[in-house]
Amino acid sequence: MGASTARGPNTTVAARLDRLPPSGYIRSLVLLISLGGLFEFYDLFMTAYVSLGLIKSGLFKPTTAGLFDLTGFASFVAATFAGLFVGTILFSWVSDRYGRRSIFSYSLLWYSIATFIMAFMKTPVALDLWRFIASVGIGVELINIDAYIAELTPKDARGNAIAFSQFITFLAVPAVALIARLLVPQTIWGLDGWRWVVIIGSFGAVFVWWIRLGLPESPRWLENHGRHEEADRVMTAIEQRVAAESGAPLPPAPPALAGERTEGRGGWAEMWSPAYRGRTIMLVIFNFFQTVGYYGFAAWVPILLSSEGVTFVKSLEFTFVIALANPVGPLLAMRFADRIERKWQIVWAAIGIAVFGLIFAQMRAPAGIIAFGILITLCNNWLSPAFHAYQAELYPTRIRAQAVGFVYSWSRFSTIFVGFLVAATLRRAGTPGVFTLIAAAMLVVVIVIAAMGPRTTMQRLEAVSA
Repeated sequence: MGASTARGPNTTVAARLDRLPPSGYIRSLVLLISLGGLFEFYDLFMTAYVSLGLIKSGLFKPTTAGLFDLTGFASFVAATFAGLFVGTILFSWVSDRYGRRSIFSYSLLWYSIATFIMAFMKTPVALDLWRFIASVGIGVELINIDAYIAELTPKDARGNAIAFSQFITFLAVPAVALIARLLVPQTIWGLDGWRWVVIIGSFGAVFVWWIRLGLPESPRWLENHGRHEEADRVMTAIEQRVAAESGAPLPPAPPALAGERTEGRGGWAEMWSPAYRGRTIMLVIFNFFQTVGYYGFAAWVPILLSSEGVTFVKSLEFTFVIALANPVGPLLAMRFADRIERKWQIVWAAIGIAVFGLIFAQMRAPAGIIAFGILITLCNNWLSPAFHAYQAELYPTRIRAQAVGFVYSWSRFSTIFVGFLVAATLRRAGTPGVFTLIAAAMLVVVIVIAAMGPRTTMQRLEAVSA
């Protein structure tokens, strides 16, 4: 009804999307997209929770004899992020070329098959190889999620939608922590418990692939590629659902912004044009350093606790309690995601990670370990939705996935070496040295975002990326 009368001759699907009121239907689409991320996060954080099982089984050692010692657990972490790096930097362009929806399906199937095979490998080299292959699929998937949600949600709810998506995906963290707590110490049907943790993740991704088959393509992407009839058909269906839900005609769509009707495919070189060069450099530096804080804690917390004398079982118990805070960070972020400027959310979250990490390193009592572990986790998971929304806002639709994939790939590249760096620092300087390293990385994040980051909150994507 109101949807059909809200269009005008100078109206784009982007303008039509941005004037939509809050809607349970849009939220349901975000939920379906986010379910893919749920199992991607299950897989990413599984690294930490199966670490002690891999070490206990004799496949890996907690520290390394040299920088690239494949018998050390750091090689498993490195294989994970090497695959993520390849997936994001080499294959993110396929989403800009072929669409958001189809790439979701293919990348999830890729991940599921490779992860299932990995669960039965018996040597460090074979485990690292299949971990690398599986992670290529994850790298493609996570870029799609950010681009898709940013393009599908109205400007006033973009930060909230990505924070909600992160809440859904971070539910995987306590889930995999609990599953690991129950299974890793066991041997079931002749298989070590960590292998069952891996198998569960591979089957879950197949289920998510099936339920997401009904998702529509991004209407912004369709319009940008000149497929106007398809874009109008998808947009009209969305408008009709939202109008029926609200029970009132939709407001008129604003006229198109200058340059908003630009069509065609973007190229790699465009992210280095004068309009985007500064943003690209800023995000490369940011992503290179932010993972030192994020995965330096998240992927290593059981081993960090074990190095301080916490027993195998107690380490898993403390880790599970800390993991319960993972979905809470994005849930809290939803309340002010579109009220506080995005760049300053990133800055304050990074400061919190640095300060609470240095305090955590001094804790020996269980209450202190858990309390400051939770505070680090909350700050990490405030940082995550803020920067996932932020970097997706800074580029136009024609190069969004490719550009975000390129800058995000530097977080994956740096994390290839973070595991080795953390292991070497842990051996030489203990847990306090690890958190001093993390604090230094967060200082770089604070400086680069505060000095170079543009404002994006509550603005139309087409205005931010003009």
